Amino acid sequence: PWYNDEHRHGSLAGLTPAQVHFGHAPQVLEQREQVLRAAYERNPERFVRGLPSIPRPPQAVWINPPRVDVAVTALEPHHTSSTADAATSLFTPHGSLIS
Repeated sequence: PWYNDEHRHGSLAGLTPAQVHFGHAPQVLEQREQVLRAAYERNPERFVRGLPSIPRPPQAVWINPPRVDVAVTALEPHHTSSTADAATSLFTPHGSLIS
């Protein structure tokens, strides 16, 4: 609960994973922007670089991003006899793709 619902991640623009996952990020970021704009209008001298910008979260977050060439190769018809053989025969024991 704490990690997904309370902890604000720097790499997610200060949002929680739950806010990003459930689509609440745009509303939260809009609210932040309004608060910062109001603070800037009240005290512009405190913002020496001008109106601050709100960081945006990345479009996608992966622990292990899929390799496009492997994903495409895995979907192509393979000459082995079974689906399990096709999936396992694409890689060497060291993880290299077999052509």
